[in-house]
Amino acid sequence: MEIPEKLLKFKFHILFGVALSLLIFFLCYLAPSFLDVLKYFWPLLVSTALFLVTIVVFGRISPPVTEAPGEKAGEGLLDYVAGQPEQVQSLLGEIEVEESVKAE
Repeated sequence: MEIPEKLLKFKFHILFGVALSLLIFFLCYLAPSFLDVLKYFWPLLVSTALFLVTIVVFGRISPPVTEAPGEKAGEGLLDYVAGQPEQVQSLLGEIEVEESVKAE
């Protein structure tokens, strides 16, 4: 009588294990085989592999960069944030000239 009492303590664990085992079994039984999936997706896999190979080849062939590309790219933005851009300064200069001409 001792064994059934101990089994009753773990009845939810046993039911969960059986349900999980059945679920895994039916998923494996109903799922397509790996070769079927590979046959379906082979164009995608080949094109992705070729794309990655071309990236590696172009990375090896292209000459090394002498300067960091981000240095000059951010200069215009820094000039704009730090001060007034050249166009705004030239417009302000023209407005000041016009105002001084009108004032005379």
